[in-house]
Amino acid sequence: MKSFTQHTGTVAAMDRSNVDTDQIIPKQFLKRIERTGFGQFLFYDWRFDDQGNPVPGFELNLPKFQGASILVARKNFGNGSSREHAVWALDDFGFRCVIAESFADIFYNNCSKNGVLPVRLAADEVQHIHEQVANEEKYQLTIDLESLVVSGGEGFSAKFEIDEFRRNCFLQGLDHIALTLRQIDKIEAFEKGRGYTPVV
Repeated sequence: MKSFTQHTGTVAAMDRSNVDTDQIIPKQFLKRIERTGFGQFLFYDWRFDDQGNPVPGFELNLPKFQGASILVARKNFGNGSSREHAVWALDDFGFRCVIAESFADIFYNNCSKNGVLPVRLAADEVQHIHEQVANEEKYQLTIDLESLVVSGGEGFSAKFEIDEFRRNCFLQGLDHIALTLRQIDKIEAFEKGRGYTPVV
């Protein structure tokens, strides 16, 4: 997966709590076997009407949010079904980070396996970001995973927490497959010791 050390980007605000994975990527788009190509279907039932036309009032259709790479929501983001496709869709759309007061556990874990940084902030800090986004044409934040700080140009600064194992995986761009392959010498030695012969 892509490494994450520091990122500065435009913030798109979704002033909603309990945004579930069934809305993030609707079920009819789960037929693909690749991890790519899901961005076009992100929030499809909210972004488009029954004729496939963009819904003018939906957040991600607003001109000020075009090209945003940081999404800020409210409480319990990513609840619902456990589909990993939800993170794939956010990533493919261009989001590197999601900020919320809280996340559903499975969604949070899926983010950590796919390079989209989930950042928990206090309710008043999330509220401040929403207010800044509302008042500015293109509000930007910097997410620094090395110092664990979210900062804005107007002097806003907020600390966040993430366990050290996840943090190191993000910093080095290591998903579970990459972590396993770091032990390839030990794996091969184990296989040889058991008399394992690869089947070709």
